[in-house]
Amino acid sequence: MTRSEAQGRLPGIAPVSVVDIGSNSVRLVIYEGLSRAPTILFNEKVLCGLGKGLGSSGRMDQEGVDRALTALRRFKALSQQARAASMYVLATAAAREATNGPEFIREAEEILEHKIEVLTGAQEAYYSALGIVSGFYAPDGIAGDLGGGSLELIDIRGDQIGEGVTLPLGGIRLSEYAGGNVAKARIFAENQLKSVGFLQAGEGRTFYAVGGTWRNIAKLHMEIRKYPLHMMQGYDLPFAEIMGFLDEVINSGSSRDPSWSSISKSRRQLLPFGAVALREVLAIMKPARVCFSAQGVREGYLYSLLPDEDKALDPLLTAADELAILRARSPEHARELAEWTGLMMPFFDVVETPEESRYRQAACLLADISWRAHPDYRGLQALNLIAHSSFVAITHPGRAFIALANYYRFEGLYDDGTSGPLSTIATERLLERAKLLGGLLRVVYLFSASMPGIVHNLSFVRSDRPDVDLEFVVPPEALDFTGERLDGRLQQLAKLTGKRLAFRYT
Repeated sequence: MTRSEAQGRLPGIAPVSVVDIGSNSVRLVIYEGLSRAPTILFNEKVLCGLGKGLGSSGRMDQEGVDRALTALRRFKALSQQARAASMYVLATAAAREATNGPEFIREAEEILEHKIEVLTGAQEAYYSALGIVSGFYAPDGIAGDLGGGSLELIDIRGDQIGEGVTLPLGGIRLSEYAGGNVAKARIFAENQLKSVGFLQAGEGRTFYAVGGTWRNIAKLHMEIRKYPLHMMQGYDLPFAEIMGFLDEVINSGSSRDPSWSSISKSRRQLLPFGAVALREVLAIMKPARVCFSAQGVREGYLYSLLPDEDKALDPLLTAADELAILRARSPEHARELAEWTGLMMPFFDVVETPEESRYRQAACLLADISWRAHPDYRGLQALNLIAHSSFVAITHPGRAFIALANYYRFEGLYDDGTSGPLSTIATERLLERAKLLGGLLRVVYLFSASMPGIVHNLSFVRSDRPDVDLEFVVPPEALDFTGERLDGRLQQLAKLTGKRLAFRYT
């Protein structure tokens, strides 16, 4: 056996890097490639605070400038070391508004040896909206991207994007304007937001919250509420709950609950002001819920570079298929299962929504990614890999469904201490579907041995026998697969579904 290049990377694509020069942080993200579901190879940020004092002085903080330029030297070296084929450098509010912004951009371009795109407020809102389009299934609502210096707001309906606005409500700027006084900050934010006419058109829809400060508010909520899945993308809260929690953040400070220690000190002081900005937006908009996004301007910018045929792909199914390529014994078999289980669902009186169909297909594509683990731990590894993978275009209940379906496929059709926490996230409907899918996979895998070519020859049919509801038809070429283990698995499925099941050997 010869040694070769890493096989844990997708073939045929080259890494790309994005440098994001914001008002609070300067960040480098290196992605595996320019694709519909980009995976992060490397991610590093430096909290430079370029926007510190900008509102009063009109200039970027010199200490922040020096730190940023030092960070950019390192980021250039890292990008080259990662063999990035392309680099994209974006700068936002602080760089575009400061009087010393042009000088800073010139120095930064010399260091990076690369052109920097200084985004206008409208461009920043647009790329943030594209980040939501690229990372959510059929988004419908208003996206807000809170940086250190500004807040961008924009309306989104599917892939239709409205006109965006930018407001001086970034965490650093709002804190400095108010002199650390949250009451003054609330009045200022309320007055600024009165000019945003389309906010009221978001009533009853979703508000998509983008930006580090808002993600840390979500992180704090998870910690305080002991939420079992620490996954930021797709974490959503009903309007009433998030409003009550924002009041807690604004009024309680950082000393009353040990959960605050989960937030870095540099972010902690901005959290009440980020909460003020979010609360005032929501008070006008009155959305049904708030959904937090790990995707923003960087991902939206990369999405804008894709050809239309790639933009049309489903990012969840794309990522699941790629993971099958990297980890399954046979990606072709996984794809067969995705199609076959869809054909079998009606026999069990299941009518899927388009979103539920996506989740089932993704679960099948991921059904064999833990095969290299010890047999006693394949279910646990599958659950952990899926629950904690960086999938997008999926809700938390949907993520729980996919993880649990594969756990049940290995461990049996019941809940235990391992599946319990995730089962509290899944809806009752999705939990039932996860067990059904797990039960189907437990039967069909005993025929396929995880290899393609047989699944499409198997099928349930409605039975004419008075003591049987459904028969699982086994064709002549598969008769040698028969045995006690198959009978046991089929009766587990029968018990789960309440259907009387039997094999029919032809």
